[in-house]
Formats: sequence, structure tokens, C-alpha cells
Amino acid sequence: MKSSVANSVWQPSCDRDGLRLRAQLLAVTRDFFASRLVLEVETPALAPATGTDPQLAFFATQYRAGAEQQTLFLQTSPEFAMKRLLAAGSGDIYQISKAFRNGEVGRFHNPEFTLLEWYRVGFDLSQLMDEVADLIACWFAPYRALLPTERISYSEVFKRYTGLDALCFDLEAYSAYAFSQHLTDAIRLCGQEHSVWLDFLFSHQVQPQLGAHCLTMVYGYPACQASLAQLNQQDARVAERVELFMQGIELGNGFFELTDADEQERRFEYEQQVRQQQDLPLVAQDAKFLAALQSGLPACAGIAIGLDRVLMLLVEKESIDDVLSFSHHRI
Repeated sequence: MKSSVANSVWQPSCDRDGLRLRAQLLAVTRDFFASRLVLEVETPALAPATGTDPQLAFFATQYRAGAEQQTLFLQTSPEFAMKRLLAAGSGDIYQISKAFRNGEVGRFHNPEFTLLEWYRVGFDLSQLMDEVADLIACWFAPYRALLPTERISYSEVFKRYTGLDALCFDLEAYSAYAFSQHLTDAIRLCGQEHSVWLDFLFSHQVQPQLGAHCLTMVYGYPACQASLAQLNQQDARVAERVELFMQGIELGNGFFELTDADEQERRFEYEQQVRQQQDLPLVAQDAKFLAALQSGLPACAGIAIGLDRVLMLLVEKESIDDVLSFSHHRI
């Protein structure tokens, strides 16, 4: 019996050259970390808990074995499990894994994607940024030369492109700016939430300007966007967080990691409140992750980088569909 599926539908998203280039990227990455004695690890893709970040939607499934039933989540990141390894004494670790985020499909998004995540014990944010620059240089060396890496604080770059103070929320000034730039949807969508305003204005006005011919690292995010980062000891308005950009595309997100279990629990609770306000599905806090923090997470810095986006930039493709074996539309 002949298949009724059109030939173009069953074919993969990328060709043999694309497969080879991905394999080379992974090999270079593994060689880089092996040379620095960073241990490769694996953690579960399915777990009974996941992150509470309101900006991330998750996939859930039901595990059944006889009378036993349990809800499990495909992980949006291996972060919590990797930090449990760190707390147990693993030392420096990295992982190349699949991560899963619901509802994310587009030029730079696929619901299943490849993530590189690593943690360096004893590193601060500046040392992590040095290592990121070294890795990016290794990746791009066979393809083209990049201009020197640009490092700029969030406050400085936000001021440069909007004229606004990112650390001091002035609703009137933010609204007036949005109106002047014909971004009137911001007033309706952002309300009085500083963090939401920052996300909106940064993505529309700042991010497209970043990393035209180099890697741009934006560090020192406002505290309301700390995520899992520690606050700066000299200025509690600032979080020890960095994001990576090239050609206006976000590639990665890193932290000088929060080690205070009580503060982490407070952040989880706040995110749950936001989820409830936005009628988003609730998820239980990861009790084992919090217990690991309570037992003692070593001082460390870590970062996650989307490898599909990196590969897209390396070979100068327009969409990550062009570098995936099977994109969402081809599975």
C-alpha cells in the first residue's frame, strides 16, 4: 500500500551538510570543556516538578504503573537537576540536552530544542563572561572573524536606546516614551509592572540593536528581573545576570547563582502569584531543588545557550528550521 503522505513532508528539515555541521559544533563544544576539565553530565528530561517562571509554558504527561499515577513534566531547562549535582559535590559540570517549552514556534523557537548549560564552581559573573567569549570564539573561528566582544550594563544600554532609567520605574515617563514611539500597546499590556515594561521595551527598542558584528553581553539586570541570580552586594537594585546577543538574537542567559534557599522559595512563591493572576497553570515548587540549596550550593556561575540559534548564525540561515533535523512542522 502506497503512503499518501507527500514526499516533501516526510523529509528532514536540513540536509546532510546541516547534520555534519551540527555534529562538528557538538564536537568542538565537548573538546572545549574537556580541555578545561569540566565534566559532562546527564539529567532527566522528565521530572515531577519544573520551573515556576510565568514566561515559560511547560509540557505535562501522566506516568502510570499499576495503581501508581504521577504527573511528570518535560524540563524547560536542566538547571534544577544540575544544581542538585553541584550541591552533592560534582564540581564543574556541563550538559548538552534537549529542553522543551510549550507554545514556542517561530523563526527562533521550536518546542523541542538543544541547550548547552554549564556551571563553574568558584566563578563570578565576570569570569563566566570571559569563558563564554572564549567558547564563542572557538565556535566562529572556522567560519568568520568577529569584532571584539562588547560588554555593557543593562542600565547603560537601556538608557542609550530609550533614554529611560531601567532601575527606577517612572510609569509616566515609560508611558510617554511608548506613546512617542507608537508602542501604545505597551500601556495596555504592561500596566504598572516594572518588569513587564522592561521586557516589552527591551525586546522592541534595545535588543534589535545588539551584536551586529560581535557578541554583545548585557549584564547587571534590574533586580525585578533577577530570576535565579544573586543581587549585587554593592547595589541591591541590580542582579548578577548576563544575557548574550548576536545580530539582535538572544543566545543565552547566565547568572552568578542564587544560593539562598529561603530567597529562592520567596521568588517561587511570587512567580506562583503571578501565574495565578494571569490564569496560568500552577506547578508545585521543586522541593528537592530547594533542599539541595538548603544543604549548600557552592558559590558558582552558570549559563544556558541555545545551540540551534548558534548554529543558525554560524551558517547564516534565516530560521532555526534550517538547522534542525526535524523542526516542529516536520515531525
